[in-house]
Amino acid sequence: MAKKQLGQNFLFDPSILGRIVSASGISDEDTVLEVGPGHGKLTGLLIDKAKRVIAIEIDSYFARMLKERYREYGKVEIIEGDALKFPYESLGLFKIVSNIPYYITTPLIFRFLKERENLLSMTLTIQKEVAQRIAAAPDCKDYGALSVAVQYYGNPSVEFIIPKEAFSPVPKVDSAVIRIDILRSPKVAPGDEGLFFKIVRGSFLQRRKTLVNSLKSLFPDIKEVLQEAGIEGNRRAETLSIEEFASISRTIKKRAP
Repeated sequence: MAKKQLGQNFLFDPSILGRIVSASGISDEDTVLEVGPGHGKLTGLLIDKAKRVIAIEIDSYFARMLKERYREYGKVEIIEGDALKFPYESLGLFKIVSNIPYYITTPLIFRFLKERENLLSMTLTIQKEVAQRIAAAPDCKDYGALSVAVQYYGNPSVEFIIPKEAFSPVPKVDSAVIRIDILRSPKVAPGDEGLFFKIVRGSFLQRRKTLVNSLKSLFPDIKEVLQEAGIEGNRRAETLSIEEFASISRTIKKRAP
């Protein structure tokens, strides 16, 4: 039985599941991680394609069921536990293919990004709106701090949309499959990563404000900083590219005593 309190919505359509596996680009040389396998429909397809599959399931009922089903399979490991606390560094190089529970989508993506040294890609089924925000470009209403944060570490692309009716129980919104190929080094060089993300968060905190007004409480000399960086102070955060945010970060760091 699906447990709504765990945010689980299950896919059973084999054609959609097959498209997810195809979008992931996994091969028989890959170690693949799946979070929240539930009934194990996607798990079975991953086992057919990958060299090794690790499936992390927090629900003890599903974990026991899958351990029993796959106990004779040497290439799959079912782990009962919390994906937010799993030691991913123990996996070596790996890819993620997963239908992520809605309620932990953002924290789980950032947990994965912390393990980017060994992570090659993630192909995730998530809420359509979140996928669109992650992949959004500047000058788009969906573009925000989440877009910049994920695109700093990887190249996202929305592969296809899955209508809500394909899930059981039926969620309130449609989903999307997004693939994020992890970069071996960040997309830009901000000079100071902590400062860069402080600027990004501050800029998007009140989207309707101009950069000068949104950042002046954090950086009193922001008008001069923006001028030196060649960025007009009356622009709003959603118009800036990742490189322009990095330019602001480098300029502030350079001006620091």
